[in-house]
Amino acid sequence: MQLARHFLLLIILVISLPLFSQSKRTISGGIRDAKTGEELIGATISVKEIPNTGASSNAYGFYSLTLPQGTYTISAHYVGYSEYTKQINLDSSRVININLAPVAVEMKQVEISARRADENVKQAQMSVTKLDIVELGKIPVIFGEKDILKTIQLLPGVKSAGEGNSGFYVRGGNSDQNLILLDEAMVYNASHLLGFFSTFNNDALKDATLYKGNMPAEYGGKLSSVLDLKMKDGNDKTYSVGGGIGLIASRLYVEGPIVPDKGSFIVTARRTYADAFLKFSKDTTLNRNTLYFYDINAKASYRLGQRDRIFASGYFGRDKFGLANTFGIDYGNATGTLRWNHIINDRLFSNLSFIYNDFSWKININTGGLDVNVNSIIQDYSLKEDIDYFLNATNKIKFGAQTTFKSVVPGEINSNSPLLITPFSITHSYGWESAIYAQHEVTLWNKVNINYGLRVSAFSLLGPGKEFTFNANGTDTTNLRTGQFGKTYINPEPRFSLSYNFKKDMSFKAAYSRNTQNIHLLSNTTSSSPTDRWIMTTNNIRPEIADQVSAGYFYNFLNNMFEFSLEGYYKWMQNQIDYRNGASLIANETVESQLLYGVGRAYGGEVFLKKRVGKVTGWVSYTLSRTERRFDSINNRSWYPARYDRTHDLAIVVMWDITPRINISATWVYSTGNAVTYPAGKYQLNGSWVQYYPPRNSDRFPPYHRLDIGATFVLKKHKMWEHDLNISVYNVYARENAYQISFSADDAFTGQSTSQQLSLFRIVPSVTYNFKFTYLKKEKAN
Repeated sequence: MQLARHFLLLIILVISLPLFSQSKRTISGGIRDAKTGEELIGATISVKEIPNTGASSNAYGFYSLTLPQGTYTISAHYVGYSEYTKQINLDSSRVININLAPVAVEMKQVEISARRADENVKQAQMSVTKLDIVELGKIPVIFGEKDILKTIQLLPGVKSAGEGNSGFYVRGGNSDQNLILLDEAMVYNASHLLGFFSTFNNDALKDATLYKGNMPAEYGGKLSSVLDLKMKDGNDKTYSVGGGIGLIASRLYVEGPIVPDKGSFIVTARRTYADAFLKFSKDTTLNRNTLYFYDINAKASYRLGQRDRIFASGYFGRDKFGLANTFGIDYGNATGTLRWNHIINDRLFSNLSFIYNDFSWKININTGGLDVNVNSIIQDYSLKEDIDYFLNATNKIKFGAQTTFKSVVPGEINSNSPLLITPFSITHSYGWESAIYAQHEVTLWNKVNINYGLRVSAFSLLGPGKEFTFNANGTDTTNLRTGQFGKTYINPEPRFSLSYNFKKDMSFKAAYSRNTQNIHLLSNTTSSSPTDRWIMTTNNIRPEIADQVSAGYFYNFLNNMFEFSLEGYYKWMQNQIDYRNGASLIANETVESQLLYGVGRAYGGEVFLKKRVGKVTGWVSYTLSRTERRFDSINNRSWYPARYDRTHDLAIVVMWDITPRINISATWVYSTGNAVTYPAGKYQLNGSWVQYYPPRNSDRFPPYHRLDIGATFVLKKHKMWEHDLNISVYNVYARENAYQISFSADDAFTGQSTSQQLSLFRIVPSVTYNFKFTYLKKEKAN
């Protein structure tokens, strides 16, 4: 804590220094889409008279640029938008709000992207990818639904959690070690239909950024990655209605102004309707079943003046499965964010947020007159403040704090027949997690860019609750009173990244980061399950810690048409969690006694080549990696592959605009099979055959590969009305990839076993019809 106080004191002193003389003046304001009013993230401002001098807009579209007093020609750039140029006499600080007009994509071959063309080379941050929301609609995925989580699996360093699954692993981290944020709210379970759909409706998204471990100091709480998603603010100029109709699900959205040029809203909704088809079945065992999910995104914003804007956004989604009235499972997420943007002055920008998130599941069993419910809930309440300080054209400081109250209901069992099944509830657990951070971005000699910072996190158990201590004599229990603090952990998390530009289009980067995690997922499945159990750090479960070093070479060529990167990384992890064989995770008060603790390591190399401009675009990504774990009670304390360890991962993505109205695309993926433990033999014990297993995860599934193709046909595109048809085929050559392999003993005398492979999907065709209607007011004649 002493280190944190000294670091923040240094930042305050830097801010307080009289760095700017009276001859310096500041240009500041917002950069927006002229057509919709949406803030543009990462737009750049350059100065013609001073080369290599400029600024970029932050996550809320605000920019600030301080220059000596004088006359300048400033330009605003955002890829896919017309350039803005203005000559100004900077004799005093000025507010200049800039509206950029989108270019006509049908007329020019341009890249629509949420970043400037050479950002990947020049920025200090490495292992970061800005995802193109427009591009997502072209990439074929299973069931034809645009899915950001399946798209990021095509990037180097990111591995799929399984066939058709939206879960993912990043650089050796487990699936629960990814921080997924939707308008700053953490999403605990980011999947629908047991992982085959993500919770994110593409119609609601404006911006998406993936950090693969080397995240800035403003992010924390998870070890491996950050996927930062921001919802659209809505169109404050005109009203629009759009959506899509598919074979599995349909979508609808409405957006428009609350008050033109001041306030806007957007509401999106999506639902599957497999259950609707079941109703037509004459089989009573089918037509009473339930199988669907739905989700709703909503956001509203309003400008209170030149310096203030408020936002309210939320997400609500549920999955429902049911076998008539005998069995049902219901799970889902709810998030809410209230945000206040305030421009303190022309160089200071504040964002204050109150954040709520909830994940819950419920199982109902109703048979033989017995009605049993099992449920679990996890909730967070957070308050967060972030401040951007634009010192000058080469220095930017960001600092802030966040505090979160966590509440976990690990499991409750209720029954209408207490004599048969006794109602049971695991003691609720509460925790308090807080963090402060500061980071500094600086450019030196127009060649060196540095981003360094420190995050200090603290976590405490909070009463009422129980602390368990396990020893040779049994279990000791300490009861915490309401509001009483239990075990507390404080962890400094330094972050550092650097880029050196050899040439205008070429750079070398290096980075180091430390991350800690205090909420952990206990799961015995290879992919996410709604009934997985979340547990907080305790006096027995220590915070997970990961340190990562990485280095890379970045090169853009042919006037930024092609982007190339080569990265290597090494990550070591402390306090990793596994469970003993036969461990019971549900309705277990002392589940901590069933856990094992060890260490992990992951290392590898990643290659990425992308063509960004032209009729044919796409990328090739390749990852060579190892992910290993070591526990005292497993494999005689030897290193062994994690279950999601895959040596090779290759993805090829191609998109071809044949005409302005016809686009075809294809993806091909190949990966080494997951690590698995097969029985190596059998022996007899007391007249029964017993399987013998070699060291953990010493075998492999067969290699995985698949080809998907898709085509989009624009049927009509007009200012007021547009619609298109998307056709895709998943797994074109019907590869039967292994989802599960099981062994059974067929011969009671010889014990001879046979293996059986389960494959989920062969060829899966999909068709989706998309539409959009925009209301345009008729201008009055003079």
